Amino acid sequence: MTASERTLGDLGLGPNPQARIPIVKDLSMAAAPRRVPATLKTAIVIRHLDFEDLGTFEAVLTARGYRSHYYDLDVNELWTLDPLLPELLVVLGGPVGVYEDETYPFLKQERRLLAARLASNLPTLGICLGAQQIAATLGAKVAPSGVKEIGFSELTLTAAGRAGPLRHLDGVPVLHWHGDAFEIPEGADNLAATPLCATQGFALGRNVLGLQFHPEVNACAGIERWLVGHAVELAAAGIAPRNLRADAEHFGPALREAARQMLADWLEGLSE
Repeated sequence: MTASERTLGDLGLGPNPQARIPIVKDLSMAAAPRRVPATLKTAIVIRHLDFEDLGTFEAVLTARGYRSHYYDLDVNELWTLDPLLPELLVVLGGPVGVYEDETYPFLKQERRLLAARLASNLPTLGICLGAQQIAATLGAKVAPSGVKEIGFSELTLTAAGRAGPLRHLDGVPVLHWHGDAFEIPEGADNLAATPLCATQGFALGRNVLGLQFHPEVNACAGIERWLVGHAVELAAAGIAPRNLRADAEHFGPALREAARQMLADWLEGLSE
């Protein structure tokens, strides 16, 4: 059998041994060799705003063998999601508070999903609102902090933060964009703080990580969608978009690399 006649079955990539695949003959067009996971894993990503997505995290998940699927509000019904099925659940940010259940009923649905998942200690990552939802599900208080923390600044890592994946973010300005804050859930470790927020992240064992800040944002590609999408909030807080735009350009490259290393480290440490 020649190289061009190999099948998916021969390569262990499909159930049909007769399915043919093209073989790249021009080596200049071939991608650099990389390890292909034997079995793809699923990452379900609950997204509340179109522009607050996985950002730079998506490439890390793909490289680690995860196929990411977004669940978007008004597009995918949360009640159809089995919280115990995906290998990873990610809950992203959004401009609402966990205490606004009556106004935004989906918040209760999310916490019901999280409750089932957390009870089984399955890998779960929350960012901003997602972290607040995890904290609330675990019984911790989430409330307005009285101040808007919006912009790029460094974290002050705790001992637990320096010992874990967040060590990659030490000395790297990250994007903050929140007005609420969570208390650290019982049994979890406080990972980081800033002068405006004493609880910037928590870990509950190896499999649960909540981050108040936004390491995932692809600032290298610009944050114009964030600036437009949150224009009213920025104006009310007296924050100039041009300053955020300039900081994103300046700090974006270092944040991208550090955040990717942080996520890869966390994924590597997940327990079965």
